[in-house]
Amino acid sequence: MATQYRFSFGPWNLHEGADPFGPTVRPTREFAEKLDIAVRLGFQGIQFHDDDVIPADLPAAQMEKAVGEVKRMLDDRGLVAEFIAPRLWEDPRTVDGPVTSNCAAERRYALDRSRRAVDIARMIGTRDIVWWPAREGTYIRECKSAQQSFSYMLDYANALLEYDRDIRILGEMKPNEPMDLMYLPTTGHFLALCYRTVDPARSGVLIESAHCVLAGLDPSDEMAYALWHNKLWSVHLNDQNGLKYDQDKAFGTVDLRRAFNQVYVLEQAGYGADGAFVGLDVKAMRTQPFEVAWRHLENSREIFFQLVEVARKVDPQEVRELTDARDYEALELLIVKHLMGLR
Repeated sequence: MATQYRFSFGPWNLHEGADPFGPTVRPTREFAEKLDIAVRLGFQGIQFHDDDVIPADLPAAQMEKAVGEVKRMLDDRGLVAEFIAPRLWEDPRTVDGPVTSNCAAERRYALDRSRRAVDIARMIGTRDIVWWPAREGTYIRECKSAQQSFSYMLDYANALLEYDRDIRILGEMKPNEPMDLMYLPTTGHFLALCYRTVDPARSGVLIESAHCVLAGLDPSDEMAYALWHNKLWSVHLNDQNGLKYDQDKAFGTVDLRRAFNQVYVLEQAGYGADGAFVGLDVKAMRTQPFEVAWRHLENSREIFFQLVEVARKVDPQEVRELTDARDYEALELLIVKHLMGLR
């Protein structure tokens, strides 16, 4: 395969370095500077939450003008918006899960804000709506009916699909954090919901490497499964050191073999030939100086391309012969030697 990959990241990936245990350590970058960094590093797309584009409380009468200003900034730099994701997890009304809340008014808020995110998406030029069900779960099982919650999630997806007949919904699955345990935590769970929606053809997934690791699953297998369904519409590549908090480390910096497997699956499938993005969701180390607190993005992209080259050097005939002979020890050594630059 010779896919020409397109890359994206979100403005939050150029951040101030605050974490739950400490304050910011770097100044805030202006939005325009973040876009300039994207161009300089060779990225083509920008990922957005709805309030990355315009304030969540901006009056409807001012939306089109405000979104248009952001779109012009993208157009002037040859960038596009990859998707819009309604940020449903930070408002006080969403403390108990906006879509699966026991409170009907809070569920209405979630849907109204998400419809507004759809409007933003169409104004800025994308049809993709990413849904991270961040607080759709429970801290204590008895506080919600799980079966009812799944129905609420289906109703929410259907309402958005019916609100705009051109959009696509991409579920971004994660097993935990910020909730103790989250509903629809894996690719298989969300794909099952996709087939229950009013339009399965417009229902798919975005797979993040670290989220798969947190679920104890292999990201490449999750990607392959979604590809088998023709529903892998975006990826968030990063890395993760074990079953800890969501670390969003630079891609390939923890487990190079695991990273290679993801690239290998994407390469073999011709991922990106239809324009789908290779998205990054990575954080700069908290110790990184402001002046170079973009290298995590550059490094992730470079590692991806290096692994693409490795994948393209692996001889399919040699792999086939070793596989036919069931000489998996030799096959493993072959892959490791490629990763070590010995082949």
